[in-house]
Amino acid sequence: MKNVFVYILAAICIQSVQAQPLYSDSLGNLLVQKSNIITAETILKIENLGTNINTILPELRPTISADGDQLFFICQNHPENTKFNEIPNSQDIWFSEKDSAGKWGPAIHLGYPLNTYYYNAVFWISPDNNRILIRNAFVNGYYAGNGVSMCYLKKDGLWSKPERLKIKNYERYDKGRQNGASMANNGQVLLFYMCPEESGKNNSLFVSFLKDDTTWTEPRSLGKKINLKNFNHTTPYLAPDGVTLYFSSNRPGGLGSMDIWMTRRLDDTWQNWSDPVNLGSPINTEDMDTFFTMDAGGEYAYMSTERKSFGESDIVRIKLLEREKPDPVILVSGNVYNKKTNEPIFSTLIYETLPDGTVAGNGLSNPSDGSFKMVLPYNKNYLIRAQADHFFAISENLNLDSLVKAGYKEIHKDLYLVPIEIGSVVRLNNVYFDFDKWDLRSESFVELDRVVKMLNENPAVEIEMSAHTDSRGSDEYNFKLSDNRARSVVNYILAAGIPSYRIISHGYGETKPVVDNDTDDNRQLNRRVEFTILKN
Repeated sequence: MKNVFVYILAAICIQSVQAQPLYSDSLGNLLVQKSNIITAETILKIENLGTNINTILPELRPTISADGDQLFFICQNHPENTKFNEIPNSQDIWFSEKDSAGKWGPAIHLGYPLNTYYYNAVFWISPDNNRILIRNAFVNGYYAGNGVSMCYLKKDGLWSKPERLKIKNYERYDKGRQNGASMANNGQVLLFYMCPEESGKNNSLFVSFLKDDTTWTEPRSLGKKINLKNFNHTTPYLAPDGVTLYFSSNRPGGLGSMDIWMTRRLDDTWQNWSDPVNLGSPINTEDMDTFFTMDAGGEYAYMSTERKSFGESDIVRIKLLEREKPDPVILVSGNVYNKKTNEPIFSTLIYETLPDGTVAGNGLSNPSDGSFKMVLPYNKNYLIRAQADHFFAISENLNLDSLVKAGYKEIHKDLYLVPIEIGSVVRLNNVYFDFDKWDLRSESFVELDRVVKMLNENPAVEIEMSAHTDSRGSDEYNFKLSDNRARSVVNYILAAGIPSYRIISHGYGETKPVVDNDTDDNRQLNRRVEFTILKN
């Protein structure tokens, strides 16, 4: 049975008052907490995840999936741990999955190749659930020292052998006995806590970035506002919005040995932060409070705590107050399909911002069913696409720049890959013109640059570039508009160095609709630019 610890910090009155907040223990006894200023909004619950997860042993470092359905965590000194009989305080990775009723299933020990050394941990699970970042550096599955390694989900549902991430000069920074990491949901930012020699016994927080060659930049301190001298800073977690950072520290102003703090990144230097704020009681206690994490919804956090645990520490779920939440995001889910066969396909995923074409994140589709998930912050215009050898992606557009932040949302968007072969037709969803014009808008360049790249990589390919309209307007007008738009696209590609004999243009007006022109949505589908592969 789950033990639910409900901490009620509510005031009936509308205005803030000074009060002695009450909360209840697992037996329903009312207990008094230290004085705090509270308001009518503050109703907060801390829920123990129950005996399927927690035992009399220490449960530590929860890592929750973006969809909130998968949980990795550490159980210390369990008899099933790989090095239980050899190493004191052995730590192994355990796993539980939530069922359709929202209940956590019995935790299972994950064994080889994830549990091989006496301190094992999962630091991060990707939003697509197809990658996990684990503790320690491994080479072909063999322990090789301090660091972090990535594992990939295989078609048989098992995890690949871990392989270390190549981080420039990592060994210069990791000199202490404690270390850890987490990764941003975009798969491009690593956060560490490590102890350089000059820090004495205290850990500091660092950041590293993914490079084009798949290596990582040298770790860099998050700056003096975060890393206070002579204090310990550990377990960083970057929220799904990519801006809000939670970490544990014994810095001044805390309630116990280590507290959870929150700060927000103010720019892209990763050096400028808002003043860290202590999350206060009941999240923080007089004991050690660490390993704060959350799912994409941002409404609940998960962490390790010693308060009212079954044993030495338990994993709990906390319903956050508004002031403690990150900015809302969109969780995009879907499947990647072969456009020709409609079969699912394994691929990498890329999402870029428009019009600049900056890569904003990456992912993978599931090797069995092609499923994927990605987390996208608001206030950006995204081009999203799959990527696989011998295929060209039909990209999709998600313009979150124009949306009002209405809270967390989940949407479904399938992605398609077209085989590069004679007869294949590829719709270019991210080519844009102003109304009644044929001049290319700058948002189109990212899409057309992909066509140029494909032609350069496949020198035998020749294509027809075509443009189409809906049925509104005269035949003559529609032919002229579509022909000029097709010519504009071709001129852009020719200007990039593609020989003219490899590409022709054709405007078809309204003569080749893909659906009936009976609704606004259907007319939008008929207004399109696409190319057909003529030779390969």
